[in-house]
Amino acid sequence: MKILAVEDDQNLGTILNEYLQAKGFESTLCKNGQEGFDAFKKGDFDLCLLDVMMPIKDGFTLAREIRQMDQTIPIIFLTAKSMKDDAIEGFKAGADDYITKPFSMEELLMRIKAIMRRVNTDEKAKEDKHVFKIGEYTFDCKTQVLVREGGEKQKLTSKENDLLHLLALKINDVLDRTYALKTIWGDDSYFNSRSMDVYITKLRKYFKEDAGIEIVNVHGRGFKLLVHADLQ
Repeated sequence: MKILAVEDDQNLGTILNEYLQAKGFESTLCKNGQEGFDAFKKGDFDLCLLDVMMPIKDGFTLAREIRQMDQTIPIIFLTAKSMKDDAIEGFKAGADDYITKPFSMEELLMRIKAIMRRVNTDEKAKEDKHVFKIGEYTFDCKTQVLVREGGEKQKLTSKENDLLHLLALKINDVLDRTYALKTIWGDDSYFNSRSMDVYITKLRKYFKEDAGIEIVNVHGRGFKLLVHADLQ
């Protein structure tokens, strides 16, 4: 599990980073909000720990920027201010939880585990889902069929089906390129990467009749299946 920790207090940051690594997490420590945002864009994190009061870019601003890129990643705020003020502002910015300084590392670990149990339960429920409504289309990954309302059925190949399933599980969110390659093709070699691009092009053609659906490239990260409700 990869954690992004953004904390400007050098002593606390070092202790936090070392503790997380000792507990088996892959932790990346950044000392300000801008550095944290740059790391987030490059990494594939499972959870973010964000200090609120930081130089260059505060935690609330960073959280909002992260939420624009990833709507589901858990965010925990580390706050030294009054619980009420930071809690309200933090939840507005997209926080899942907050912990007030000073805090024990054991308490933080319990918060992290509680959030990840919930996330894993939600992900399992998503993975069990096999019928998806995508704009004007219905996709059934068990039968490998994509159907447009009032239109013909499109039978998908196994690779098309697997790729669309991963995209549908993360509608309006980023599907990590490396994750998709390793899940479907087994590795992220150059040849397989080019092959996936071909399948993405095929899927785009299947959705071309619905202007509210896009499969967009997210530079340096992967793809996003966008469904624009206002264009339906």
